[in-house]
Amino acid sequence: MKSILVVGSGVAGMTAALEAAEHYDVTLLTKSDLSQSNTRYAQGGIAVVTTEGDSVESHVADTLLAGAGLSDQDAVQLLCEEGPAAFDELIDRGVKFDQVDGHLAHGLEAAHSHARILHAGGDATGAGIAYALIDQVRASKVSVRESTAAVDLVIEDLPDGGHRAVGVTLLNGEVVRADVVILATGGAGQLFPYTTNPEVATGDGVAMALRAGAVVSDLEFYQFHPTSLDAPDNFLISEAVRGEGAVLIDREGKRFMLDIHPDAELAPRDVVARAIAVQMAKQSGVPVRLDCTHLGADFLAKRFPNIDAACRAQGFDWGNEPIPVTPAAHYWMGGIRADEWGRTSIPGLYAVGEVACNGLHGANRLASNSLLEGAVYGTRCIAALADPPPPEHRDAEDCGADWAQPFALDLADHADADNFTRDDLQRLMWEFAGLTRTGDRMLAASRRLAAFSTPRVTDAKSAEDANLLIVSRAVVEMALAREESRGGHYRSDFPATLPAQAHHSSAVQK
Repeated sequence: MKSILVVGSGVAGMTAALEAAEHYDVTLLTKSDLSQSNTRYAQGGIAVVTTEGDSVESHVADTLLAGAGLSDQDAVQLLCEEGPAAFDELIDRGVKFDQVDGHLAHGLEAAHSHARILHAGGDATGAGIAYALIDQVRASKVSVRESTAAVDLVIEDLPDGGHRAVGVTLLNGEVVRADVVILATGGAGQLFPYTTNPEVATGDGVAMALRAGAVVSDLEFYQFHPTSLDAPDNFLISEAVRGEGAVLIDREGKRFMLDIHPDAELAPRDVVARAIAVQMAKQSGVPVRLDCTHLGADFLAKRFPNIDAACRAQGFDWGNEPIPVTPAAHYWMGGIRADEWGRTSIPGLYAVGEVACNGLHGANRLASNSLLEGAVYGTRCIAALADPPPPEHRDAEDCGADWAQPFALDLADHADADNFTRDDLQRLMWEFAGLTRTGDRMLAASRRLAAFSTPRVTDAKSAEDANLLIVSRAVVEMALAREESRGGHYRSDFPATLPAQAHHSSAVQK
């Protein structure tokens, strides 16, 4: 029986493991416990067409528009067409989505033309999905290894001159071998000091893939969520709050998004996040405020119980006073280059979920598409293991007009490199490669990052720091190469979006 190794326990990883367990010998590794992933912390919901007034074509159009001219239409079409079946499968696996009068409750979020967002537990959709899938995984034939950190891929040369992924090396030196390796390790929000991601989001999968020689794409595109509570413990204030009617105001109490975009607070995330950053700069760094008071304290507590509890725990009565918010790193559009089946440029290696870049999100992800992506592509990657496999749609190294040929990344330390702290790296990335970038500042960041010494891996933290360092270098180099502004990549020295650069970037480590 073919052996499958899944690394990561979010919606993509657990979906893949459950699908594979029906036919294969499956092991699932996660460096913390099964619940620790970006999936658990997702609040807003899952976007899927479930009503007669909505359509797949509308969902496709909204996703393409949000992607700022860079979303792969085939990938988007697959997501939106296969989304309803994936959603039904989540229900079959025990996810309890919210209802009103016996029917699914539909919410509206930024840049969606229809109310197609489904929630579980109000603002705890990710947790509802995660815990339902955890129950299914624990009841299945999947062999689960928690608190088990993979640090590198094992790549073997083949007699025909090729190579193949055959497993991973663990932190303790153990090698776990498998016929197929599926990376579902999530994003890298810990690149930045302000993030909605949990502490485990350290870019591990992309780092391992870079070291193994895999093609990566679009690493320069990082989405910053517009509204994170400005408090010692960053906390995401879901897009759905603005979908219900909350507004952003400056320190004088005036709505400023009305002058920025026709959709005001419901404009695409990159637009809202940059507008907040600009407004904060005008206010000498003072956060803007999110005004929900007209919605009423009772409604907020019922509709957003987790956010309500978090605000009150931080001393904010958001039903009666506007709350301070700032942008925070939220989602990585880039990742390991993968096709529509999750196949990467290395045979035997698959990537699904946030760690992958299949072109779906383009330069900016549409709100609530990520949970759906994990469910859809987690299923598709297992379908790709059929015999015979599905035909190649595109070669990951020869990607056609919309996918640039990979360029070489120099990600090595300088000879005189010094030690660094994670705080050093995060603040450097925030200041020089965050919401607003320039060539000069990114060149300075590149030189400083090259002067950081890659830590010797002795424990989980040093492994994560090594991963964050190689990933940060790759992000900066790919951001330098894109001399335009598009979606989650904004350069004030190249503010225009250029039609000639409407292609995905691709790179490999030298």
